[in-house]
Amino acid sequence: MATFPERIIKAAKLDSHVYEEVEANPAALSQAMLVVILSSLALGIASVGRPDSPGLLAGTAFALITWFLWAYITYFIGTRILPMPQTHATWGQLLRTTGFAAAPGILRILGIVPLFGSLILWIINIWMLATMVIAVRQALDYTNTFRAVTVCLIGWIPTVVVLAILTSIL
Repeated sequence: MATFPERIIKAAKLDSHVYEEVEANPAALSQAMLVVILSSLALGIASVGRPDSPGLLAGTAFALITWFLWAYITYFIGTRILPMPQTHATWGQLLRTTGFAAAPGILRILGIVPLFGSLILWIINIWMLATMVIAVRQALDYTNTFRAVTVCLIGWIPTVVVLAILTSIL
């Protein structure tokens, strides 16, 4: 079993074995949540001083809500609408794997680098999408990566809509 720092590194490296490991370990939920928090804090620090920044605490809370919402919608779509015959997953498994999919987000602190910060953030967000696909593929026991991409994208759309509504209300 990998240590917490090793899990973060392996998750960022798209190592499917670490996603299987955290999927099978209910005790890894607190670690997954910590990865999401660290990723959110890194983005918050990188956005300090930007006029559109929600602030460190609000941004962290927003990221946790986004994670829960996207994981639940992805769980519903992946297990009810687009399951494969071997798909068997719980919401907890999706929370754990998608939490670790936020591992590259810890590097979003590099978004503070002058001139290149926005480019760095864009690259890391693409990287995080790739880790999300691997996390979903492993948690839902998909043999097809394209199906995982489809589930992630379909789940992302209602998540963005709900978050846009919440943001406009708040």
